[in-house]
Amino acid sequence: MLMYTRSAGRGLPVVLLHAFPLSSAMWLAQREGLSSSCEVITPDLRGFGGTPLGDQEPSVDVMADDVARLLDHREIDRAVVVGQSMGGYVTMAMCRHHPDRLLGVVLADTKAGADTEAARANRERVATTVLAEGSSFLGGEIMSAMVGRTTARSRAMVFGRVRALIESAPPGAVAWAQRAMAGRPDSFDTLRGLTVPALVVVGEEDEVTPVADARAMAEAVPDGRLAVIERAGHLSALEQPEAFNAAVAAFIAGIAGEARPHG
Repeated sequence: MLMYTRSAGRGLPVVLLHAFPLSSAMWLAQREGLSSSCEVITPDLRGFGGTPLGDQEPSVDVMADDVARLLDHREIDRAVVVGQSMGGYVTMAMCRHHPDRLLGVVLADTKAGADTEAARANRERVATTVLAEGSSFLGGEIMSAMVGRTTARSRAMVFGRVRALIESAPPGAVAWAQRAMAGRPDSFDTLRGLTVPALVVVGEEDEVTPVADARAMAEAVPDGRLAVIERAGHLSALEQPEAFNAAVAAFIAGIAGEARPHG
């Protein structure tokens, strides 16, 4: 079972799935900013944040099944699922395997396409290296790609927090997640078949999953929309939490309005 933090707020249940290689600790500003209007649930994906890794083969589908079991455990039929980066891959796996559990989805700084052969090889290189050397090497390996230039230049506290979260990630979880992400399928057909609303969020300075990719994802969803977060890179929820929260809250309010009985 996933370890998680749940807010005391009322309203629609909203599950926030964290980025690689962070933990649910990245969602502090969202727990504070969204809990007045939503029931915010922030699980740690397997291996991260003290959650057991288990012995299953690496797969984003396994992580999606974990989220579905969490909803069962909390007796929640359907929720809005928000996934950032790796969390977005897990959210798209939820769309494939557990579509009946979704009220809507938010896909933040993620991509629908499968990895290229070169990208898969690089993930395996990182997985092998982190198992041999530990997670401290990740700071130099991926830090420059994780945040935007504005954060790197002028938000030293955020930059330092991200680096600390990255370097404290358990090596086994890092390797497992890299291999899980390497094996994920293309999800554009999944997006085209979505029957719930989707919000695609992207930092305008995100070089890992750029705005053009996010726009293609939003356009693939029958009821899709795009929000671009200014002065943010790949971790828009951490870099510009107020703008991120505002976009997500507006999206959720729209879903809540549609779900409210009329008469």
